[in-house]
Amino acid sequence: MRPILYSFRRCPYAMRARLALVSAGLSVELREVVLRDKPAAFLQASQSGTVPCLTYQDKAHNKAIDESLDIMIWALQQKDPENWLAMPEHGWEWIARADGPFKTALDRTKYANRYPEADPVQQRELAGEFLADLNEQIGHWIFTTPSIADFAILPFVRQFAFIDKPWFDQQPWPDLQAWLNRFLTSHTFERIMPKYPQWSPDQPAVLFPSQTGAEPPLS
Repeated sequence: MRPILYSFRRCPYAMRARLALVSAGLSVELREVVLRDKPAAFLQASQSGTVPCLTYQDKAHNKAIDESLDIMIWALQQKDPENWLAMPEHGWEWIARADGPFKTALDRTKYANRYPEADPVQQRELAGEFLADLNEQIGHWIFTTPSIADFAILPFVRQFAFIDKPWFDQQPWPDLQAWLNRFLTSHTFERIMPKYPQWSPDQPAVLFPSQTGAEPPLS
């Protein structure tokens, strides 16, 4: 039975799950969730009620993975043709910084009305401190070759950049900006971003990635 991925196109967490599935060459049934109208099957599968959520059968048991990074690791443990898991150990520290302090500052910059106690200008500066450090780390990739760190972090840098793209483009982060631009113009990004209709139980299964032939790796 094919795994099922509950996803939302623009969610950076769902994006990184889809990136790992594409890299691994795994095919899933994609179910696009509209967050204001979550289907019962999704809420039954996901303990958190948030996307992404991957369900699959392991022997005779139904299992669900409810965290995006865990979905990435699961997919790459099945197949890892681009060796994304072969990264230095401190790559996990970069991911933790992105998922923790950077994402906190990103949210308080992008959704300032939800956090009236936070100063959005100060939060943007805090996010920028992480991005300045990341710019210093990046050559063509965060490490010598593409890794899970790149693709776990890129969707969130994209989200931050488009809060105010002219401001972002003016920052002294040339390697970070080039890294993001390569991602945004890649076949891989195009492949994970098709628009899908809202899933309903009576519609035909939608396969992801689309079965239109292989795309070259981002590297």
